[in-house]
Amino acid sequence: MKKIIKKILKEDQREMYLNKIVQVMKNDYPLFKNMELYGFYDQLSEEELIYVFSGIFGKPVDYYEDGNIYTENGDDIYHENSYGGWEKREYDENGNMTYFHNSKGYWEKIEYDDNGNEIYFENSDGYWVKKEYDERGKLLYKELSNGVIRDYR
Repeated sequence: MKKIIKKILKEDQREMYLNKIVQVMKNDYPLFKNMELYGFYDQLSEEELIYVFSGIFGKPVDYYEDGNIYTENGDDIYHENSYGGWEKREYDENGNMTYFHNSKGYWEKIEYDDNGNEIYFENSDGYWVKKEYDERGKLLYKELSNGVIRDYR
């Protein structure tokens, strides 16, 4: 009985430790480079790294390799190069990219309708596009941030 209690306590302590790593690393990019710098990368098992990555990104991570982190759906949610440059992506339930952000500060936000048509795009340069489609996916209306409007109805 004592062995079981000790094992449970040890597992709880390890989980608490992993959750603290998640909090420390949550917005500390470049992720792989900093995890290596702090010594986390070498001291965690593959399973523990996947737990930490899942906590950082708020969704189940399936695997990581060559500076990339992938979700269960195969979405590439993070990429980091050997120089510390990074890209972070978010996807909706249909696999459409809804957010992109990189180490240079550039970002994009994208919205889709129920049919998967892109209805809104905005980036950090101030550029945006609004679109409307009919039920068959035909583009009906397009408005650009520079004032151009196209009505195809």
